[in-house]
Amino acid sequence: MAFVEKKLPANAPVSAKALNWVDARFPLSKMWNEQWGQYYAPKNFNWWYIFGSLAMLVLVIQIVTGIFLVMHYKPDANLAFASVEYIMRDVPWGWLVRYMHSTGASAFFIIIYLHMTRGLLYGSYRKPRELIWLFGVGIFLCLMGEAFFGYLLPWGQMSYWGAQVIVNLFGAIPFIGPDLSLWIRGDYVVSDATLNRFFAFHVIAIPLVLLGLVAAHLIALHEVGSSNPDGIEVKDNLGPDGHPLDSIPSHPYYTVHDLFGVVIFLTIFSAIVFFAPEMGGYFLEYNNFLPADSLKTPPHIAPVWYFTPFYSILRATTSQFMYALMAGVAAYVALIMLKSKLSGFAKTAAAVIGLVAIVGMFILDAKFWGVVLMGVSVVILAGLPWLDHSPVKSIRYRPDWHKYVYVLFGISFVILGYLGILPPTEGRTLVAQICTFIYFGFFLLMPWWSRIGTFKAVPTRVTFHPH
Repeated sequence: MAFVEKKLPANAPVSAKALNWVDARFPLSKMWNEQWGQYYAPKNFNWWYIFGSLAMLVLVIQIVTGIFLVMHYKPDANLAFASVEYIMRDVPWGWLVRYMHSTGASAFFIIIYLHMTRGLLYGSYRKPRELIWLFGVGIFLCLMGEAFFGYLLPWGQMSYWGAQVIVNLFGAIPFIGPDLSLWIRGDYVVSDATLNRFFAFHVIAIPLVLLGLVAAHLIALHEVGSSNPDGIEVKDNLGPDGHPLDSIPSHPYYTVHDLFGVVIFLTIFSAIVFFAPEMGGYFLEYNNFLPADSLKTPPHIAPVWYFTPFYSILRATTSQFMYALMAGVAAYVALIMLKSKLSGFAKTAAAVIGLVAIVGMFILDAKFWGVVLMGVSVVILAGLPWLDHSPVKSIRYRPDWHKYVYVLFGISFVILGYLGILPPTEGRTLVAQICTFIYFGFFLLMPWWSRIGTFKAVPTRVTFHPH
């Protein structure tokens, strides 16, 4: 393709000439128009659709504040804690940058959880957006890894012992567990080698993967188009100009919409940063303001709140719970054999897998299966596009009792998160085990319950009420 540069009038503004010069050599305006300026989105977006933009904002905040923190942080076991104190006390505005980064971590997960909730409610993972959802789950996994590796860096008491406990979990894997734990730590205990490895992953490796997944997530989204609260494909109704009739340009309409949300978010975010950065010990644990001491174990070790639902599933997996788990696996295999429309080969494979799992539960200890359940509780999210067999996408047109299923799932998830913060007791463990069954039952039974009931008629055009 030949090089072409637009001819502008001699009296054109300097800014227009500069943009024209760049566009002739780099598709800046084209990228802006395709990705936002002239990207048409459904006109019935509600406030649930603001969290994608907020997630991008928090990502930028985390990257910028992280860069400034790295300028003064020392990834050395003897200097790490002191360097954080130096940032807090002696670096001009260092306390603000550190609190923005720590608060940003929790804000990131709050926004991501709300963003995923919107996907659940409106079926945003359904065809043709399966790949968007898979990229999103990849982003979530990367964020969990990024948060875990960054959690050790302050080298406080809870950081040190939290890393010790989590890394030791890999030791429960048969045959390779002890060597894997040793490889992750780089030593027989969490030490300077561990800190350096975690620092490299937190600052370089995972951010690169995360940025690539975010780019892929956005490209895939703009290729197939955004979903909407009605679950209708707006591209099925095109106007004379080739754009969907029920869509509007993202700019300026959703630019203003998102800016309004940004103002509200930054107001809340600033209030937390300036007045309650520890958030009662949930965003920054009080034990982490003490230097790491390998000879003094904290009375209660728990991860940060955004990990606690999955940590609670791990703790709920006791030796007594294994019998209930075996019964659950047997019942689920029987359900597949009797009520599933799968092929004979698929049913046989499910029966073999179930039998192997039950035998494995007799052979391997509960700690191993706790690690497995904790991992599966996150990875199972990736299967949603193929587990949901509902004839409609949006919860608006599903049977009313489906809403109670979602509410029960949400309450169970919150309870698991709360129990993960508290020290375990017999009663709390029992509640966590019940919530664990509800959590997995929501996903594994979805192929059946999602298509049961009387569904409302889905309109051919989106429902939109201007205001």
